[in-house]
Amino acid sequence: MLAVYVLIAVIAVLVVYFLFLRKSGTETPAVTPPPPGPQLERKPADSRAPASAEPAKPGTAPSGTATGPEPSPPPPPARKGRESAPPPRAAEVVPAAPAVQVPGDREQLVEGMRRGLAKSRETEGFFGRLRALISGKREIDATLVQEMEEVLLTSDVGVETTALLMDRVKQGLARGELSDAEKVWEALRSEALKILEVDGRRGGIALRGKPTVVLLVGVNGAGKTTTIGKLATKLRANGQHVVLAAGDTFRAAAVQQLVVWGERVGCKVVKGKDGADPGSVVFDAIKQAQDEGADIVLADTAGRLHTKTNLMTEMKKIAKTAEKALPDAPHEILLVMDATTGQNALAQAKEFKEALPLTGIVLTKLDGTAKGGVVIGVAHALSLPVRFVGLGERAEDLREFAAEPFVEALLGREAGGQGSASN
Repeated sequence: MLAVYVLIAVIAVLVVYFLFLRKSGTETPAVTPPPPGPQLERKPADSRAPASAEPAKPGTAPSGTATGPEPSPPPPPARKGRESAPPPRAAEVVPAAPAVQVPGDREQLVEGMRRGLAKSRETEGFFGRLRALISGKREIDATLVQEMEEVLLTSDVGVETTALLMDRVKQGLARGELSDAEKVWEALRSEALKILEVDGRRGGIALRGKPTVVLLVGVNGAGKTTTIGKLATKLRANGQHVVLAAGDTFRAAAVQQLVVWGERVGCKVVKGKDGADPGSVVFDAIKQAQDEGADIVLADTAGRLHTKTNLMTEMKKIAKTAEKALPDAPHEILLVMDATTGQNALAQAKEFKEALPLTGIVLTKLDGTAKGGVVIGVAHALSLPVRFVGLGERAEDLREFAAEPFVEALLGREAGGQGSASN
């Protein structure tokens, strides 16, 4: 009986051994080998690609020492530099350089104007003919004064202006103040400067309203539309918002020309149908400018022959319509004159002055005439300041007028020359 119990106990021990101890022993070696081997090696291999592309995961970088430390320091400063690039670009949008319309250096300004006045300074020009008379003269007498007077009259200076200039020379001779050629030149320059420094607005267009409305008037062929295009180019270069009004509705070519300028410069052009009321076009342009928050409206106008009296009536109507659209408008009315027409332009100019409150003169095509003295004659005859002069075809050749540099360019000495009488 005892033997039976012993046998049963042995069988029970063997069953427990195979069921529990043997099973657990087989599990432990199966669990421990896999994790350290293949899994740890596969993770660094898979993480190298994202680690190089994403610097935000440097934790796994020690396994790739060749790529981890090197790219991580450079990317932050490089990205900061790229992120700081946009502010300078925003500053570059405002064109600061073109804001300077004339050279700051006086000598450069004078030389630039002198190049535009080259024909007037040639031998057969205004300055050249005066130089031929005065240079080399040891004695200044009455005969010389008469010859100078003839040069001035034939150079479109005008009768009244010539008389004023010659009176100054005659008075100097009577007092014994003009003993040599240099002093004669000084007297002419001084008197010309007084004439050109007319009371009134000077320089470019200043903002006097929001928007500032500028009418450009003058006869056909004077260069109104081209002047508007050049002014728009300058104003846009200064960062100002400009709207153009095609008010010369009687000439389809003028409207098309202004449209071309608008596309070139980047300005809105308000136009009407052929033969539309010019006043309504200007009115719409002012309202358009108000809606857009524009700074300036440049309005072209009709310029039929000055002998037609209804032209002046039409100009008055446009001015009144502009005032209805915006109180105190127009803020500027500039008379555009062709310098090559000389004294013939004065008859036209006087009619415009009687009809409208002109604020200044634009003399175009001054580079195309040898009679540069016309500037002095026009300013004196109309008692209006010259605001701009055209000295070439380019937009930058439309220059803000300054009396002293102009007189020096017309009647002064060349750089490195020998006195005012040298060319």
